[in-house]
This record gives sequence, structure tokens and C-alpha cells, in this order.
Amino acid sequence: MRSVSAPLAFAVACTAVGTYAAMDVFMKALSIEAGAYSAVLWRSWVGVALSGVIFLGRGGRWPGPEALKLHALRGLTAGTSVLFFFWGLARIPMAKGVALTFLAPLIAIFLAGAVLGERIRRAAIYGSLVAGAGVLVIAWGEVERNASTDSVLGALAVFVASIFYAVSLVYLRRQAQAADPIEVTLFTGLVMGGMLLPGAPWWSGAPTTALAPMVVAAAVLGTVSSIMFAWAYSHAEAQVLAPVEYTAFVWAALFGWLAFGELVTAYTVAGTALIVMGCLIAVRKAAGSAPQSEAGA
Repeated sequence: MRSVSAPLAFAVACTAVGTYAAMDVFMKALSIEAGAYSAVLWRSWVGVALSGVIFLGRGGRWPGPEALKLHALRGLTAGTSVLFFFWGLARIPMAKGVALTFLAPLIAIFLAGAVLGERIRRAAIYGSLVAGAGVLVIAWGEVERNASTDSVLGALAVFVASIFYAVSLVYLRRQAQAADPIEVTLFTGLVMGGMLLPGAPWWSGAPTTALAPMVVAAAVLGTVSSIMFAWAYSHAEAQVLAPVEYTAFVWAALFGWLAFGELVTAYTVAGTALIVMGCLIAVRKAAGSAPQSEAGA
């Protein structure tokens, strides 16, 4: 493998986060227009087509039973997470939604302890307390501005999405050891799309001509982001790239303002700062542990 500089890998990872945030814009618009169910279903199957071409072009083979089991478990949990996330994102500002997804790595630490038997370090406990305070700050901001019921439900949906995404991160740690990134992307998409397909006749349908370009754009941006992340993490240590995940908040704030006129409140900024601080405290002594946000899905 050709050696590249860490700053270049960091720059590519930053671009990957921005690319995924751009995808969120299209997915939020689709969720508002057609519902989160349809948006996730359509993006999943277009993404399967794109990643499938790459998989077959690289001579990919059908995975073994153990890998298939991991793909299924990750696809189900990640699919549920994505569905809740975009349902919630259609009701709250993008920056707030992304901020709440930063909780996933901390939740994953405790799940890994319960499921994989990993030792939970004291730093993880301290970090979770700090991050929890950040969530309370964001929640208090909702109270202060007399947020609508729809907005509160949206925030709760994103929080639930973070829990399911944390479960998917636990499976991802095992999945990444059994398959390459393209296979992971393809089969996770297959499971997500397959999970939603049975309900399509009642809750979805084919995208209209007007929405089709947004579906393709979302799928292309998501696939490109996934490949860029894989490239970056193959050329630099995870601990070097870990901070890049938190640039998602900046991208989300920028795109949310440009696309939807969303303004970021002081409560959201303060709460996000505490959540990020909690994540950094939790992983500061864990070499190779990279906080992952929704952008890694």
C-alpha cells in the first residue's frame, strides 16, 4: 500500500464527513416530502445498485455464514437507526440531530462491555456523565423556546436512533474484521432495503420523477462518503482521524442554514461542546478507538 501523509488522510476524512452531511440534506428533504420510510427505502436500494457494481467489478464473492450473520445483525440495527434518525431529522434542525448522534460512541462502550465482555474504563463513565449533561442542556433549550410536540418527538427519535446505532457499532467492530468495506456497504444496504421492502405497498411506492434525482444524489453521496472513509482509515491511525467526526456538527449547521434556513441556538452549541468533551474524555486513553457519529453509517 502506497504511503500517504496523515494530513492528507485527515483532509479526505473531513471531506467524507462533509459529503455525508450533504447527503443528509437530500434525505431530510425526501423525508419531509415523502416520509422517512420511503426516503430510507429508496436510498438503500439505489445504494445497493451502486455498491453492487463496485463489488462485482472487484471480483467480490458471496460471504460465508458467519459474515452473513454479522451483515444481517448490523443491517437490521443500522436500518432501524437510520429510519428513526431521518424521521426525527425531518422535525428538528440538522445541527441538533447530528449533535445527538454523538452519543452513540459512548453508548457503544457500555454495550460492548455487556455484549463483548470488554472492560469499561473509568474514563468512559466520566465521559458519559459529561455528555449526558450536554444532552440535558440541549433538552433545556427545547423547554426554553417552548418547542412544539413535533420537535420534541423528533429529538427523541434521534436519541432512539443513537441507541440503535450504538448497537450497530458493536456489530461493526466484528463485521469489519470479517469483510472489506465494499462488502460491508453492499450487504448492510441489502439488509436495510430488504427489511423495509415488505411494507412498501402500504407505506411507500416508487419515487416520483421530481424526487428521483434527490434519491440518486443521496445514494451517490452516501456511497462516496463510505468509500472515502474506508480509504482514509486505511492510511492513518484511527486515533489520528477520530476528531474529524465532530466536524459533522459544523457541516450540519452550515448545510441546515443554506438549505432550510435553520439557525443554531446557544443551547445546541453548548450541549454539543459537552457531548464532544465527554466523548474525548471517554476515549483519551484508548489508542485506536475512534468516536463515530451518524456519518459512519
